[in-house]
Amino acid sequence: MPEPIFGRLITAMITPFDSQGELDLPRTAAFVDRLIEGGTDSIIVCGTTGESPTVFYPQKIEVIRTVVQAAGGRIPVIANVGDNCTQDTIDFLQDVEKLGVDGFMTVVPYYNKPPQEGLYRHFKAIAESTELPIILYNIPGRCVVNMLPETTLRLARECPNIAAIKEASGDIAQVRAILEGAPDGFCVYSGDDSFTLPLMEAGGVGVISTISNVATARMKEIVDAAAAGDLQRARELNERLLPLMNGLFETTNPILVKEALALAGFPVGGVRLPLVEATPDQSERLAALMRQTGVLD
Repeated sequence: MPEPIFGRLITAMITPFDSQGELDLPRTAAFVDRLIEGGTDSIIVCGTTGESPTVFYPQKIEVIRTVVQAAGGRIPVIANVGDNCTQDTIDFLQDVEKLGVDGFMTVVPYYNKPPQEGLYRHFKAIAESTELPIILYNIPGRCVVNMLPETTLRLARECPNIAAIKEASGDIAQVRAILEGAPDGFCVYSGDDSFTLPLMEAGGVGVISTISNVATARMKEIVDAAAAGDLQRARELNERLLPLMNGLFETTNPILVKEALALAGFPVGGVRLPLVEATPDQSERLAALMRQTGVLD
């Protein structure tokens, strides 16, 4: 496979908080170093795993600035700027662009349930507001609306800087339809760790990953093996890590991702309401999965 613009393993990074639930920017910078040392190809900041619904715009600016500075050009930094208001998204994107990010991710508008034409116009307006590359994000389970392949392909063909999509529909037929019709250079990433290998076998380029916050090098091995065509090794590596991929989603993301980092000796604080921290039983099951998969000694 040709090397995609943002690489094959993009970590959807958590947002560290202190004991009072405020931003912990020094810990954020240290976590960027940890991810880079683990082998991530790029970082997405302030996505769902970064608790974007409860980190408001001024705080997002602080987090993104910190991540860009900490990365120091070593890997690309992609800012999630998606909102369910087109103009708000564009305004925020233009503020974030000044921070030196390398690209943007924008999610399908949630709650207001736009039709497909509305999705097309929303993303087209965003793409026309910047020259930087954009990753579309389709996640029907959170947004209710599913962006259909024909809408994705229309955008990919008409907007040169729409470079990729994070597909979290879990529908392999939908993924194949996008891959079959995509223009040269348009990348399809898995939006679900456990769906990565089937997606790459179909022709996708990699994953925008949650588990790579916890097991960066392990997830990197999987996508690199798949990209190299060594599917037997990729399947073996995937099978070993799959219980933890699934276990991290026993409850709402990123509750257990943050708990896993604490168990691994790199605490990053709790989560903000309305999310709640892991229960003792959840933590015990998570620790067992981490030991079973070799992520925890």
